[in-house]
Amino acid sequence: MSSTDKSCGCGDYPLLKSIKNPVEVQALDKEEQAQLAHELRQCIINTVSKGGGHLAPSLGVIELTIALFKCFDFDNDRIVWDVGHQAYAHKILTGRYENFHTLRHKDGISGFPRMAENKYDHFGVGHSSTSISAILGMAVANDIEGGDRNCVAVIGDGSMTAGQAFEGLNQAGGMKRKMVVVLNDNEMSISANVGALSSFLSRKLSHPVLTRFKKDFEGILKQIPKIGDDLAMYAKRGEDSFKSFFTPGMLFEALDFTYLGPIDGHNTEALIDVFEQVKKLDTPVLVHVLTTKGKGYAPAEDNPTYFHGVGSFEPETGMAAKFKGGLPSYTKVFGDTLCKLAAKDDKIMAITAAMPEGTGTDCFSKTYPDRFVDVGICEQHAVTFAAGLATMGYKPAVAIYSTFFQRAYDQIVHDVCLQNLNVNFFLDRGGLVGADGATHHGVFDMSFMRHIPNIICMAPKDEAELARMVRTAIDFDGPAAVRYPRGVGVGADMDEFPSVLTIGEGELLRDGSDGVIITVGSRVWPAVEAVEELDIEHGKSVAVFNTRFIKPLPEKQILELTKRFKNIVIVEENAMAGGFSSAVVEMLVDNNAIDGHNIKRLGIPDEFIEHGTQKELRAEIGIDTAGMKIAMLELLNK
Repeated sequence: MSSTDKSCGCGDYPLLKSIKNPVEVQALDKEEQAQLAHELRQCIINTVSKGGGHLAPSLGVIELTIALFKCFDFDNDRIVWDVGHQAYAHKILTGRYENFHTLRHKDGISGFPRMAENKYDHFGVGHSSTSISAILGMAVANDIEGGDRNCVAVIGDGSMTAGQAFEGLNQAGGMKRKMVVVLNDNEMSISANVGALSSFLSRKLSHPVLTRFKKDFEGILKQIPKIGDDLAMYAKRGEDSFKSFFTPGMLFEALDFTYLGPIDGHNTEALIDVFEQVKKLDTPVLVHVLTTKGKGYAPAEDNPTYFHGVGSFEPETGMAAKFKGGLPSYTKVFGDTLCKLAAKDDKIMAITAAMPEGTGTDCFSKTYPDRFVDVGICEQHAVTFAAGLATMGYKPAVAIYSTFFQRAYDQIVHDVCLQNLNVNFFLDRGGLVGADGATHHGVFDMSFMRHIPNIICMAPKDEAELARMVRTAIDFDGPAAVRYPRGVGVGADMDEFPSVLTIGEGELLRDGSDGVIITVGSRVWPAVEAVEELDIEHGKSVAVFNTRFIKPLPEKQILELTKRFKNIVIVEENAMAGGFSSAVVEMLVDNNAIDGHNIKRLGIPDEFIEHGTQKELRAEIGIDTAGMKIAMLELLNK
């Protein structure tokens, strides 16, 4: 692959360079469409290989994207890409080709559609199963205004397993609004799909042998004198009944959608023919499209789960780029610890929502398959399902990314905490996650959990403390949550078997005389680095206290510290509004221990943080080592 196009940085693609507006796709002939598909694939592969991203989903919808742009005018029409993992071709064809090399880089273009980024991103996405609801809203608004817009949602079969997708389908069918839902069926979401619906969608009656048989049989019937045409008609009716019973058509027709498909999602001409017909219909239509995740790039086709969201790799081989290190990730430490505990306790079960590899529960699924459940993209169901298990004496470990855990808030409150059930939540990617940006940062969990009665909340300073917290949560007779960051540990020495922590007890990691940094989780060791540099560079003696618990706070220990230190910096990798530092300050106020102190809070400000590396983002908002030093020096110099 050439790299002569310096403006883009992702290769030399003459046809892509010539397209300045998506309307120009409509003028392409068949050969040019094929060339465009080739250039899009090479551009996406080349770019993602350098900086990572969602490769396999976007490669799977190249022809679909071209067909949509060929048939619809998105200056007037509307499109919503569910989740947005598959929207890279859309981004390139909507005026972002020259900046595509900045994908997911700080101050570059987002990895997901964002309304603020481009006028053709008609709805911001990042979490699954929202597209049908959003596009229905646009369709209703269009009808109220008497407009002529076509409204299109593109949703994957994995996203179709979530309840909100069916809430949207149900409402849309009942209102009979003109809209198009494209079901991108590649038999995968991130990991392999699960559940009865997935099995139902994967039933395909498009095998060439069956198709040829139907055509030949119809021809034979028509040759019968006098009654041949009638027999062929009855056979066709029988085929329609057969299809409605054995294909997804039955399901969607029952929801008052006109069902078309399944259609080869890599046959551009076939897709164009269907979409041209769809535009003429005034009813809700579902177009069932069959695609291959990672299409056109052999490594991604062979391993679509790995290439769903991938880091840098060698484009020629698909091999991951080599990085220094070798420390275990927090995800792996959690998974290994849970397996170790499960070997001694057969009541422990693991539950995840369509992400066994992402949450580290894949090892549990192989070791204890009878005690592992992947519920699909159904976070609400996962939590209440776990609550049901807990009523029967089991100890469910629900492993979900922090950002997706938000989707189950009512179930956390009502089904688990209100009933004080022994359900354990393990929140991966707690804090800033990096290149996935605002939709994926897990920066609200401390705020929305700490005010719920009965639950205890923890955050580890390193991988050894994570293992202890996993055991502490499992052993605690009630709701418990542990949130831990994306990335690798710090190289802490691991216990042979993790011990149990005392609930609500922190640790003084370093003592001092001039001030104290009170912190938790990922910010603990950077705080230690900060006070060591303050000592060396400025001769200041500052203590570091690791609370370990967000709830219950180690109140007695913190109050003792406030008797000794006037200058206090409180640091968290969570929204400051209602978060950890708020909890500390509230506790001090309630104990009349706030007066006479200089207090500085550091954390996520009241705004959404965009994409960039974790290091860049932590530095930007001042929660890294340098930011803590500056904050403490400001207090000390008052």
